[in-house]
Amino acid sequence: MPHVLVLNASYEPLGVVSMRRALILVLNHKAVSLEDSGVTLHSATSALPAPSVVRLTRFVRVPFCGPVPLTRRALFARDHGRCVYCGAAATSVDHVIPRSRGGQHRWDNVVAACRRCNHTKADRHLTELGWRMKRPPAPPTGLAWRIIGTGIKDPRWRPYLEPYGGADQLRAPQWGEYEHHDHTEAAHPVPLGRAHAAHPAPARRGEQKEPLSA
Repeated sequence: MPHVLVLNASYEPLGVVSMRRALILVLNHKAVSLEDSGVTLHSATSALPAPSVVRLTRFVRVPFCGPVPLTRRALFARDHGRCVYCGAAATSVDHVIPRSRGGQHRWDNVVAACRRCNHTKADRHLTELGWRMKRPPAPPTGLAWRIIGTGIKDPRWRPYLEPYGGADQLRAPQWGEYEHHDHTEAAHPVPLGRAHAAHPAPARRGEQKEPLSA
């Protein structure tokens, strides 16, 4: 069943609840619907449009929230579901400074990576491979990450979340679902560095490989 975004009376994002829970809040006049989901729920005597976004009628004071929890879903959301080294679809988590060399499991040292880059990098530093990242990893900030970090996405939520952080993630062409790219040899760009030697181009049919020079 689809989820519903819950906003405070001040329009700050609070969290995500089930459609059933959101509908109960609306029927009990504890919240008002701001966006319809396009789904209609039927009872024995009536039909009600199910909400996609609701706002509480009374302000709820929320305790101070610390840093965004470092989860796989939140990490992939921060990095747009792409490998930070080559741009292919991310399938794993990598520590920029390997843990075997003292790297810590925290936002500024963890990135999304594809399986090939993760395997090639192994426990080496980027300088040893000649690799570069477009920008250093950093912890996400803003109230919107209460929602973005869950991995639950709905394009109808975007206007209500953009003022509260995560604008880059929310302005993706198809926010709500990461683009899918086939992870093939031909489509996968190889990062600069030693990876070139590890994956030589295959010889074409009818073409003989030249012997290695001494």
